[in-house]
Amino acid sequence: MGIRGLMSFVEDHSNEFFTDVKLRDTKIIIDGYALFHRLYFNSNLELRYGGDYDSFTDVVQKFFESLFACKICPYVVLDGGCDISDKKLNTLKDRAREKIQMAHSLSVGGGGYVCPLLIREVFIQVLIKLQVCFVQCFSEADRDIMTLANHWNCPVLSSDSDFCIFDLKSGFCPLNGFQWRNMNTIKGTRDCYIPAKCFFLDALCCHFGNMNKTLLPLFAVLCGNDHVNLPVMETFLSKVENMQRPNAHRISLPIRQVIYGLLVNAPPHVRNVAWDAVPPQPPTFSELERINKNIKTSIVNAVELPKDHSDLSKLTELSLASRQMLLLETLKVKQSLLDPVPAALKLPVAVSCYWVQHAEATLKLHHLQALLLGMLLGPLRAMVSSPEEKAVRGGGAETLCEELQRVKAAPGTRLDLDTAHVFCQWQCCLQMGLYLNQLLSMPLPEPDLTRLYSGSLVHGLCRQLLTSASVESLLRLCPEAQQLYGHLFNATRSCAPAELFLPKGRLNPKRRKQKKSGISSSENRVGTTLNARSWHEGSNRFELLMVETLENEAAPELE
Repeated sequence: MGIRGLMSFVEDHSNEFFTDVKLRDTKIIIDGYALFHRLYFNSNLELRYGGDYDSFTDVVQKFFESLFACKICPYVVLDGGCDISDKKLNTLKDRAREKIQMAHSLSVGGGGYVCPLLIREVFIQVLIKLQVCFVQCFSEADRDIMTLANHWNCPVLSSDSDFCIFDLKSGFCPLNGFQWRNMNTIKGTRDCYIPAKCFFLDALCCHFGNMNKTLLPLFAVLCGNDHVNLPVMETFLSKVENMQRPNAHRISLPIRQVIYGLLVNAPPHVRNVAWDAVPPQPPTFSELERINKNIKTSIVNAVELPKDHSDLSKLTELSLASRQMLLLETLKVKQSLLDPVPAALKLPVAVSCYWVQHAEATLKLHHLQALLLGMLLGPLRAMVSSPEEKAVRGGGAETLCEELQRVKAAPGTRLDLDTAHVFCQWQCCLQMGLYLNQLLSMPLPEPDLTRLYSGSLVHGLCRQLLTSASVESLLRLCPEAQQLYGHLFNATRSCAPAELFLPKGRLNPKRRKQKKSGISSSENRVGTTLNARSWHEGSNRFELLMVETLENEAAPELE
């Protein structure tokens, strides 16, 4: 996690500590955690809407394409879980508090840097697609990175100041001096290189009078690193602050309890009836969660699973049907509902079914519509990129894709906190759904997260659906997308509470005016077919929903 202040110190003495290098034709060990943070925060990506994973994917692809062009062979090393000794627990708590404050600052239009929830999973999927070698460590990766770099005699790319005290044979290249966007060509050749700055430990030791390298750990302690319990000066922004909303991760607690039950790796307890003894309590786990603006430890019980599911070592021996049943029972969705859904979207739709059953009352119909519309972006891009598909289906997919991009790029107004909260809850559900699916050896295909959720697009669609647009008017551009949306919506609608689709008790002034002017209320009923209108024009917002149970009800008004 670095030594606070050391990186600033060496950068202030950059002429003394750094050497200009032209990186090409070499291996390089990359600190994956530092890289995906740097790429997200330094690429002008939207930070308020929970993650523009598609835009982030494009940035990551361009980064590695630059390396490939310079014949640089990357090897990415990722941190794993926390140190079992909990030596850094206090540091982690301090940084969690900082993230809470920054998240709040972003929510009210201020500054701050908070990574989207699924950024690590998206980053890994991009590495797999690009066939970039990577490894995930059991805990912190610094020592493994140093060992690999010295074994291969190649530099390290990171922003962690810990590498300023490691004796790296080929040096340490800080990310802020790695000019991957400014590739140059060696004069008289076609060979490309990336300008970079490289730090060597010998220069730092010389600065302090030829300090013995073995004293560097002591130097780190004196400066104050993550293993030392020194007071930390809090620099929290204080403007909301409204931190009264419950922690969004609470919604996925039942999923985590099942995960804990699998990880406990113990058979269920059996009560001793003869002794009339009280059965032992199920294993418990400690979780850190946000309560208002504070961090609190909560005790969570693991779920007691059936006997054949309780032994983690034998979990892979279960049939696919058994593992799939456990996953879907946890998400509270029936297999038959997912049958019409494409394989790549089965898990996201199953998670969405869980989400609509557990979300707070602030979840509205237009939130569900916008989320499902956003899921169409990946399939649409696949249609557009395939010449055969385009020839068969025409240009509807391309036109719709362009329209969604226009909605995504449209400047947003002030962030709607209720909307942000419900979509954050959905991401929490998806994250735990992914982990449970992985733990069960993928009974459902892992979705392509790189094109599954774009916060700017989904929030933009919410704004459109609340003003003049309708799902039907947008999807009329592409019948294939219209059919796919219908499958996604029908599956989630079956699990959603009826209140999500009920009309309001009162008519708003606009509806009263329509009634007075003789407009039939049936023209605004759910499932009504309207004349063709453009996406920008007002039309029935729920024409495509086809809610049979509400066939005689007026369509709900959205706020």
